[in-house]
Amino acid sequence: MKRWIIGFAGVLIVASSLEAAQIYATFTVQAKQDSSLAFSSSGTVKKIFVDITSEVKKGEKLAILQNDDRKSALLVARTALKYAKIDYDRQKKVKNIVSKFEFDKYALKYETAKAQLRYQQSLLDKTILKAPFDGVIYDKLIEVGDAVSGPPKIVFKMQSKTARKLVLEFDQRYHKEVKIGQTYKYKVDGDNTTYEGKISKIYPSASSSNRKMRAEVATKDFVTGLFGDGYIQKVGK
Repeated sequence: MKRWIIGFAGVLIVASSLEAAQIYATFTVQAKQDSSLAFSSSGTVKKIFVDITSEVKKGEKLAILQNDDRKSALLVARTALKYAKIDYDRQKKVKNIVSKFEFDKYALKYETAKAQLRYQQSLLDKTILKAPFDGVIYDKLIEVGDAVSGPPKIVFKMQSKTARKLVLEFDQRYHKEVKIGQTYKYKVDGDNTTYEGKISKIYPSASSSNRKMRAEVATKDFVTGLFGDGYIQKVGK
C-alpha cells in the first residue's frame, strides 16, 4: 500500500512538472493578410480583370469604373498647367521690370494649375481598384455594369497566398508566463503531424466573453479556417 502511494505521488509530480513546463492553447488558422476591397468613388463597373482564385501582385489592377469624364478632366487640367507654366516662365524672365503684384498673379495661376492637376489625377485614380499586396482573390462581389455608390461596397476579398498565422487562445491566468519567442508545438485537427513555431505577437487584453488571452504564431500553406491545439513551451521543451 505504501509503495502504491509513493508511486502515485511520483506520477503526480511528473504530471505537475509537465503542466508547469507547458501551457495548453487552441488555435485557428488565418491568412497573414486579409482585406475586403472597395472603390473609394461612385460609378459603374467598366472592366474586371480578375476572378476568384486569381493570383495578383501588389499594385495590379483588379477593376475599373467608367472614367472617361475623369480622363477628360485630367486632360483639361494638364493643358491648363502647360500654358500656366509658359506664362509663368515668361514672367520670370521679366521679373525685374514688372510689379511684384503682376508677377504673383502668374505664380498663383501656375501653382493653382499644378494643384488642379493633382486633384484630377486623384479623382481618376479612385476609379481604379488595385491590389494592396501580393495575394489571391477568394471572393468577387461585382459584375461589369454594376453600380457602385453610397457607402463603400465590398467588391473583392483577398488574402495572402501562402503566409498564414495561428491565432492562439490560452487561459488568462498564464498571461505573465507567455512570452514572444516561446515555441508552440501543435497539431492541426485531422493531421497527426506535430508542427512547431515561435510566438510572434501577444494580444494586450483578455476576452471578456471567455477569459482567454490570444497570441499569434507565423506559419504558411495551411488552409484558412482550420483549427487545432498544442502546447506553448515555457522552458524550451
